[in-house]
Amino acid sequence: MGNDGGSIPDRRDLVRTKQKAEQADKTNQLRAMWFFCALSKRPLQEPIVSCPLGKLYNKDAILEFLLDRTSFGDGEEICGHIRSIRDVKTLKLTPNPAKTPPSANSSESAPDRASFVCPLNFKEMNGSQPFVYLSTCGCVFSQAGLKALSTSPSKSPGSEIPGEPGKDEKEKNTDKDQGKELDLCPQCGAKYDRTSDVLMLNPPPEVEAQMRAAMEARRASEPVKGKSKKRKAAATEVAAAEPPAKKKATSPMPTTNPSIAAASRAVAESLAKEEAKRKAAMSDAVKSLYGPKAGQKKKETFMTMGTFTRVSTFAIV
Repeated sequence: MGNDGGSIPDRRDLVRTKQKAEQADKTNQLRAMWFFCALSKRPLQEPIVSCPLGKLYNKDAILEFLLDRTSFGDGEEICGHIRSIRDVKTLKLTPNPAKTPPSANSSESAPDRASFVCPLNFKEMNGSQPFVYLSTCGCVFSQAGLKALSTSPSKSPGSEIPGEPGKDEKEKNTDKDQGKELDLCPQCGAKYDRTSDVLMLNPPPEVEAQMRAAMEARRASEPVKGKSKKRKAAATEVAAAEPPAKKKATSPMPTTNPSIAAASRAVAESLAKEEAKRKAAMSDAVKSLYGPKAGQKKKETFMTMGTFTRVSTFAIV
């Protein structure tokens, strides 16, 4: 190409090669998942909640999304499976004692440390190892710490008090109705099922697909809510259980004052007398308009019904 100026072209300058696809930085991805809200992209601040898929959210962001589902651009893609505040669980997190707040005087920017740790082995919740939470109580542990505690040996034979149940009997309770073996949370003592109540936080895609399938199956098995039908059934049962004598006794009966009844009767009698006098003074032509013809009883219509009463009322007024 002339090589003017002493430049030597290389192959990559002469031949166009296919560029490699840009790969996302895994460190930044982990930091975004464990340090920031999945919905609002703001730093995680307590209270922090998690959905059945294990994503972390700020509770205020979830409330804002439920009030207006269009408040976040990609809200339906991220947490469209959240129907109400009951679909999320508030997490009980353990603060990291080694984390110090950043000082304004320090010029060097120290690497950010996780704000929370596992209460069992004090491992930081920064994505370097998997963390889980219990859907029954919301306590958060590292997966290794909870697994080590659940598989730890029981007390020595001489350390147990005679007459009291052992540690295994206290930690593992059998549900007689469902036949499941339940464990106790090592932090708050709440019962949980090791197979269904332990959910992973920020799981990998294959585990997230399994958690989504389990969530959909659980929602499909929920009974359909019908408040109106329940209320109607309850009202019918109460009406059937109530005896008829009690219904008659409890039904309100109208009561009238004797003096008011006597006055109304006197007014009705005076109106009847006035009406009789007017009928007697009427001519035959006027009577034929309101009375039956040729001895046949004429059926009254809405035009002629109660005409004399209205005339008498106007005359009295």
